[in-house]
Amino acid sequence: MSVHARFIQLHEQLSRSVIGQQALTERLLVVLLADGHLLVEGAPGLAKTRAIQSLARQLEVSFQRIQFTPDLLPADLTGTEVFRPQTGEFAFRPGPLFSHFVLADEINRAPAKVQSALLEAMAERQVTAGGKTRPLPEVFLVMATQNPLEQEGTYPLPEAQLDRFLLHAWVGYPDAEQELAIMRLVRSEQQVQPAATESPLTRDAILEARRAVQQVHLAEPLERYIVDLVQATRHAGRYDAQLGRYIQLGASPRACLALDRCARARAWLKGRQEVLPEDIRELAPDVLRHRLLLSYEADAEAVRADAVIQRLLSLVALA
Repeated sequence: MSVHARFIQLHEQLSRSVIGQQALTERLLVVLLADGHLLVEGAPGLAKTRAIQSLARQLEVSFQRIQFTPDLLPADLTGTEVFRPQTGEFAFRPGPLFSHFVLADEINRAPAKVQSALLEAMAERQVTAGGKTRPLPEVFLVMATQNPLEQEGTYPLPEAQLDRFLLHAWVGYPDAEQELAIMRLVRSEQQVQPAATESPLTRDAILEARRAVQQVHLAEPLERYIVDLVQATRHAGRYDAQLGRYIQLGASPRACLALDRCARARAWLKGRQEVLPEDIRELAPDVLRHRLLLSYEADAEAVRADAVIQRLLSLVALA
């Protein structure tokens, strides 16, 4: 079976395990293929943890979940030097960041130093602890979650750190039929132990898939469309005077790179060897949502980033 066929099978398995969150499961695979990290925001109980756990079970990877709390320390993530009386020497004990998949649950509940330690590992793919720099695994994916309902006792991520996430996805409630299917699925899992995956997707297969994604064609008009979209976030007033007042700071060049990588990954998942405009438009909100800094005027009028992005998508034309 080809690597692409294995990923299609993987997507189908995820969709059966995580009902009602098609966008989330697709974003997880896109981020895995694009070698990035994912920030997920949504109310509790919407299968955020279940999604990444289900994905990790289908892959030949290690998985760690970190519950972020105000008393967490950077060393709780990176690891620390431990004295061994038997040898009279210090030995390094790796932290959970040395896993292939890391779930940073409620990342905004930890103080800035802990957030910085995580985001540095995400950006540099290495950890400095005990005076030494240690590389992280080649396949390394962080999915961080935020609860938008509670703001007391939280430490919001600064815009510069949010920019490190490839995508920022929102998850919502399932509809009635999907919720019924969820109830039946969980009941069946409690009655029958799920069978283990016979042959999980190997790390070499993931790297091979990433190389294939890099070969997906992105035509020059679509390259310019990506650049025009990102440029429009910085000069929105040229398209709409009111929109210009809503955006205080536009997206950085990382947004162009993210749209390029993610659009290729989505096209490959769909079985295509070229990117279509729909790939860019579908992923643009998740790429730009956390990279826009809205003005006080937008906040006063309860204008959200999603509304601004949709307006930009309707105004920026594909040449």
